[in-house]
Amino acid sequence: MTEYPRLAYSMKAVRKAGDRLAKPIQFGRDITVGQYAEALEIFSIANSWRDSHFWPMRSVRFSVGHHIRTLHLKGDMASRPKRMASIRRKLRESPTNLDTMNDIGGCRAIMADIKGVRALLASMRNKFPHDVHHREFNYIDEPKHDGYRGHHMVFKYRPRDADTEAFEGRRIELQVRTRLQHSWATAVEAVGLFRGQDLKHGKGELDWLRLFELMSAEFAHVEECPAHAGVPDHDDRVRELRDINKRVGATSILEDIKNLTHYSENFVQPTEKSRYYLLRYGKDHNVTIEPFWTLMLGARSLEDVEQQIELGDNDAKAVLVEVDKVDKLVEMYPNYFGDVSLFVRNLKSICTGKAAIEYSLAPQQVVAPKPYEKPDYGWLKRRFRLK
Repeated sequence: MTEYPRLAYSMKAVRKAGDRLAKPIQFGRDITVGQYAEALEIFSIANSWRDSHFWPMRSVRFSVGHHIRTLHLKGDMASRPKRMASIRRKLRESPTNLDTMNDIGGCRAIMADIKGVRALLASMRNKFPHDVHHREFNYIDEPKHDGYRGHHMVFKYRPRDADTEAFEGRRIELQVRTRLQHSWATAVEAVGLFRGQDLKHGKGELDWLRLFELMSAEFAHVEECPAHAGVPDHDDRVRELRDINKRVGATSILEDIKNLTHYSENFVQPTEKSRYYLLRYGKDHNVTIEPFWTLMLGARSLEDVEQQIELGDNDAKAVLVEVDKVDKLVEMYPNYFGDVSLFVRNLKSICTGKAAIEYSLAPQQVVAPKPYEKPDYGWLKRRFRLK
């Protein structure tokens, strides 16, 4: 437990820091020593609050993974602390406060199909070591207006002994999706990253936003789930998708995203002890991966990058993630790697009059298996800038 930090400040200080983070903070070069010290203190408090979610986040992740294994389901798990930029945007754009934010620690379970999703959820409702906070958010049976589909649960951490009492009540969000739903959600983010548009939050070209709405409805149809309100029927959807694809060249752009994002398809495990990876996506579409033996080493590096971003010295988007194996990075976070293969394959299929295919019926390998070769570490450093 020594690896997992406790909150080093009072809850009053956390709430005050949240109020300040929702507003512009002077953190550039033309500020006074006092202003710089104040900014450092605000971010120090916010980072300490975020750090105090690490143990609850890992506990939820392991508990969900236990259910997946016990039920013999096909699925993968990942987790991540919320990026500071995302925390600040949420504080600006919603009524939530820093101390009541549900997803500072986030876990994700990606299941092979809708049957696996429902089996996992039923099992967790029956027995789970942490309390469900407030209610569940069933965006599978009640999709969001933009087409987002997935099932969200927020847990409040329940301490198991005196050593973990300091983490009591920390909120951890769990997202459960099918591979098909995941391919949609991450394609939205991948296109947004590549084109510099915040499509995830409904900001960007209308044709792209409409394309994702229609594709969501097609995926819902395949999974025998409700589509979001207001979408046309299947035949009209297909006609409209063809028109949009022809007008904006969607399939070509999606293929370009994969081809122009600079990452390797030959992952090399830097060390058997690495479970934590700092991913950085630059405006030049280069992906940098930095492995860490411990979560706190990764967290400190993330804080350094986020400070550079605040100062304007870095334009990358950075996220710290935990996965079981390095080769799961693309599957769990394809948006950072420009991997939209499953989504674009289904878009092509639908535009030619065929149905979308569930992941479980036609598994897609992100990388074809290759014979073992001795790793070329010099090549790895050039492509990944791996430290």
